[in-house]
Amino acid sequence: MSEGVSNIQHPVSNMHQLIFATGNPHKIREVEQLLSGRFEVLGLKDIDCREELPETRPTIVGNALQKAEYVHEHYGVDCFSEDSGLEIDALQGAPGVYSARYAGEGRNSDDNIDLVLQQMAGATERSARFRTVIALILNGETHTFEGVAEGTILGKRSGSGGFGYDPIFRPLGYQQTFAEMDAATKNAISHRGKAVRKLVEFLQSL
Repeated sequence: MSEGVSNIQHPVSNMHQLIFATGNPHKIREVEQLLSGRFEVLGLKDIDCREELPETRPTIVGNALQKAEYVHEHYGVDCFSEDSGLEIDALQGAPGVYSARYAGEGRNSDDNIDLVLQQMAGATERSARFRTVIALILNGETHTFEGVAEGTILGKRSGSGGFGYDPIFRPLGYQQTFAEMDAATKNAISHRGKAVRKLVEFLQSL
């Protein structure tokens, strides 16, 4: 969606490329699937952005905006970014904005899951939700789109698909975790899927 990419089509409703301000290939792949071939999703490497984007704000929406603003200001492109978090009621909303680094800097998803399972041991209240906020900067204007998926935290991992906390999150109304679902099923109900569909609807309305 960048004016800096030479083969972008105008008007916006006919654009074929979107700059997604992430280096996470899992997130890019999920968004590509959700856009169903209507847009080509480009990542940070495609605009030669190799540095870590700042994520220092205390909220999910704040981090989403911060990343989009950084890319827009430093690379001169229209773009969108997202930030997501798992909010567990028994942990007073944690890990929340710290979901990706909950077990500490340099730790991985397995470490994060282990810590959550440890903290949730014996808990009877296991309700939680995934929240995604997408921040879009287009033609100098900023827009945000939110998606939420309610669910339950399991007592152990189940499934090998997905990424992050997917193996311990079972969405409401389903017997499978996100990690046990095929991509189409997950995308239809996921927090990221809901937020991306709002983004797509907005782009197509322009």
